[in-house]
Amino acid sequence: MSRADFWEDQEKAQKILRDRSRVDEEIKNWLKKEEELEEILILSDFIRETEDTDDVEELVGRVKSLDESLGSYEIEMMLSGENDENNAIIFINSGAGGTEAQDWAEMLFRMYLKWAERKGFETQVVDMLSGEEAGIKNVTFLVSGKHAYGYLKCESGIHRLVRVSPYDANNRRHTSFASVYAYPEISEDIEVDIKEEDIRIDTYRSSGPGGQHVNRTDSAVRITHIPTGIVVQCQNERSQHKNKSMAMAILKSRIYQFEKKKQDEKMDTLNKEKKDIAWGSQIRSYTLHPYRLIKDHRTKHEEHNADAVLDGDIDAFIKEYLLYLTFNQKRKDN
Repeated sequence: MSRADFWEDQEKAQKILRDRSRVDEEIKNWLKKEEELEEILILSDFIRETEDTDDVEELVGRVKSLDESLGSYEIEMMLSGENDENNAIIFINSGAGGTEAQDWAEMLFRMYLKWAERKGFETQVVDMLSGEEAGIKNVTFLVSGKHAYGYLKCESGIHRLVRVSPYDANNRRHTSFASVYAYPEISEDIEVDIKEEDIRIDTYRSSGPGGQHVNRTDSAVRITHIPTGIVVQCQNERSQHKNKSMAMAILKSRIYQFEKKKQDEKMDTLNKEKKDIAWGSQIRSYTLHPYRLIKDHRTKHEEHNADAVLDGDIDAFIKEYLLYLTFNQKRKDN
């Protein structure tokens, strides 16, 4: 940054500034943890000398706080992928099963909103198609925050729910499926070539119940990328221009991920552990009847407090899957 020609290349300079800010923040966070540890050690020595038990509660609280902070830091250290720092675009689609599956899709949507709220992340609904009776057929939303994609990429796949249906008068047990796809929001400095002749843009009237998620105007935009068949929609904003801009940003992210996946598959065709996201290859099962258990089929991690998980407490699943990815990558490298 001290070089005389630093600002001649504005894009490169901005990237270096962002990198500097990220590294500076990481150093400050680590120094803060060292300071907290030093205070814990001083307080511990003080308690030993004075044998004052009144300070023990404060000591335990400080240790727990640092332990949680280091746990979060450990997860962040595993988020070193190409786009892990980016915001995340999440698409949830209900499977076959009508109202039951649509209700399950809405439950997952609520789970991720609660998780984002816990993290202090911002969320924005881009497009939502409500079910006829209840629930949602599909929803696209943006999660903005540090490492949002790095966390939520762990959620891509089929999610399976087993429960006694609240929509079945005979109280029978039902199995429902919903798919979750996570895409990184691509930064402006990454070029994705989208030719004008390769896209079809349609405008239509927004559907749904209205309210905070959907506006009932003629401003909704649907963009179809003809070569890949990728379709994106946005009806959140009242302005057609804003909806088009958001839809193009999502299309850019999906095409980038589509091309990246094709390259990964070419380079990794012998990797037998890599599965396509399809019905029957669920990544996680949520069993609410006859017992309560949530199990990740990739890592074998289990949680019995189903209510907490459905209220957004999914960090344990994310951490286990990141450890699973790290272990498999090391094994592959060796």
